[in-house]
Formats: sequence, structure tokens, C-alpha cells
Amino acid sequence: MDDKEADIKAVINTDKTTSPDRRELVSLMEPMKISEGSRYRAELTDLAVELASHAAGFRRSLPAGILTALADLVRSMNCYYSNLIEGHDTHPIDIERALKDDYSTNTDKRNLQLEAKAHIAVQRWIDEGGLHGRTFSPEGLCEVHKRFGELLPDELLWIENPDTGEKMQVIPGAFRQFDVKVGRHIPISPGALPRFLEQFERTYSGLGKAEKIIAAAAAHHRLLWIHPFLDGNGRVARLMSHAMLLELLDTGSIWSIARGLARNERLYKSHLAACDHPRRGDLDGRGNLSEEGLAEFTRFFLETCLDQVKFMEELVQPHRLKDRILLWTEEEIRADTLPQKAGRILEAILYRGELPRGEVPELLGVSERHARRIVAALSKHGVIVSESTRAPLRLAFPAKLASRWMPGLFPEK
Repeated sequence: MDDKEADIKAVINTDKTTSPDRRELVSLMEPMKISEGSRYRAELTDLAVELASHAAGFRRSLPAGILTALADLVRSMNCYYSNLIEGHDTHPIDIERALKDDYSTNTDKRNLQLEAKAHIAVQRWIDEGGLHGRTFSPEGLCEVHKRFGELLPDELLWIENPDTGEKMQVIPGAFRQFDVKVGRHIPISPGALPRFLEQFERTYSGLGKAEKIIAAAAAHHRLLWIHPFLDGNGRVARLMSHAMLLELLDTGSIWSIARGLARNERLYKSHLAACDHPRRGDLDGRGNLSEEGLAEFTRFFLETCLDQVKFMEELVQPHRLKDRILLWTEEEIRADTLPQKAGRILEAILYRGELPRGEVPELLGVSERHARRIVAALSKHGVIVSESTRAPLRLAFPAKLASRWMPGLFPEK
């Protein structure tokens, strides 16, 4: 569906004489799910079951404190990779700086930092249940777009018609008012958006849990096919998919489909384009669009999800994660940037999920004053956090240490 930066480079038809509604039938986007008779059905069902099993097992394997720290890191990861698909490369270290209100003096880089911060804010809202029960609703999708757009700098709320040079303002939360062309795909007319989105909600919200897992890819593509907003459709679709998987699989937000899609961007976009194709004869379903194209994208989507769960599962295996963290700690102690015994605090948190401050002196066999000094040193490195001066200590995964603690999660910088 989308060539690189296709959202940004969509051709806008601003001819006011054109009818805003061409009266398209909602059947144009059928099939909206894989039929029971599809030759892919059994394979996709097996993939959905395997994904649900792995996702649940991975989440159960981690202490609550580690879950929280990992979810914070994955928001930055999700943001980085989702924006990268749009051609916006803001490294997680720069994203982390933005979260601390530390912005680049370069206007373009600062704008991308603000964009990343906006993405993380919206995903946090989703992770805290803000979209629960409204994942497929026009109102919910508009709120995602609105929350994201309202936090963007003005410079990122304009797109340019490459044919005429005319600039158009993107209104956060508002459906597009003009016809557009995205790559080779011409989405439905703006006046048709309400009835297509109503059908979208009716179809996907009415499915059972197992069927929704299989339909996650179809919902992702069909939202892009509808293309409800002037810009930002790709990120809204990926946030919708994140919300859908969060709700269906109780993921805990500790893995991200966006990383897998970005790492296979060409294949991702070629599958989306194949889903746009019309039905290819009697063996290709009964809808207007190719069921085979949709089924192959569904397989790719579910395999990508499963790959990301397994990747994160491998990355945070307790003994391997502990070894990497303690090796870093020993190096910092030798460099005299951390006090002796700092590793015991991190090891205890890894094992238990969190550590009450009052237990630190006894754990280390030191005075309270010395314990506070060690805790302060770890906090300065950004590797432990707490909600208050009396709250338990929890682990944090700073982006600057990702290459050491979580190798492969982000590209090197």
C-alpha cells in the first residue's frame, strides 16, 4: 500500500468541484477477514495459538518490577521503529533526552524529538487503558490521531502536494476532506469515510478472541486502505495494532510489532500493496479484494509478532540479562564510577522485581549512609528508579545502555 514516506507524499486533490462522496459500497473492502474455507486457515490458526501461548508465557516469566521497566523501554523502541518506517530517524538516546526536556538546538532534530515524545505519550495512554473497548471505533481512532497531532510542532502538521507545491494543514483528529492517492492506491472518497469506518468497527469489534488475533493483520491493512486522515495513518494503524494485541494477548507492552515491521520494511510494504489487489479469480475468495494477498500478509504479520516475542524472551532471559548487567557494573566499579557492592542491589531487583529501600543496608552489610550513597550512584546512572524517596527501588533500562544490556534492540550509535 505505502511506498516509503507515502503518507507524506500523498497526492492531494483539492478540486472543490469534485463530489466529496462517490457513493462507494462498503463491500469494496471485502474480504475483511480470512474465510473458514481459505487454504491458509489452518496454518493461520496454528500461528495464532502459538503466538498467544508464547506471549502469555513470556509475560508470566517476568517479575512485576521488570515488566514496568521493560514496558518503558519498549515504548521508546516502538516509537523509534514506527517513526523510522515513515523515514523519521530519531535515535532512542535522543528520544530519552526529549523525555527529560533536553532538546537539540537543531530545529529539525528538535521537531523529531517532539514527535517521538508525542508518540510515547499516546502509547502510554493506550497502555494505561485509554483506548480499551474503542480500538476499532471511529471515535477511538480519531482520539489517537488527535492526541498525537496536538503534541506535534506546527512544522510537522503540514504536507505538500508534490504535483502543485500547495501546502495543506493536517488537523489533529479530523478526517481528511480531500481525495488522495497513496502510491498506486486511490482510497475512498472523504464523504464515504463514516460508513466505511462504521463497517470497520462493526466487523472487527464483533469477533471472538481467537478470530481477532487472526484478523489483526486484516484490520491493520483495511485501516490503511481506508486512509481516514490526511497524514499519520501509518502510525495510527500501528498504534491500533499495538492496542489490539495488548488487549487480546495481555502483552504487558513488553514487545513490539513495530520493530519487526521496520526490520522487514520492504516486505511489510510489499504485502500491504498485495492486499490492495483485486480478487484474482474464483480461487481467490469471494470479495472485491484478494483474499490470498490478505492471507499472506496475515501470515507475515503473525510470524513477525511471534519472532518479536521470541526475540525479547531470549534477550531478557534472567541469567543472561543478569550476566550482562553485572558485567557492566563490574566495569563501572573498576572505572570508579560506581561504588563497591552496587551490583548486589541490581541483582536483588532482578530476582525480586523491586527492593524496599530499608532493606538495602542489611543486603549490603553497610551503614544506612553508605547504602544511600550507593543507591544515589545507581540512580545517577539511570539504572534504578523509584516513585518517591520512600518507594521501593525498581530497575530501569536507559537507552544509552541498551547496546550493553539489551544487544540488538536498537541500532548502534
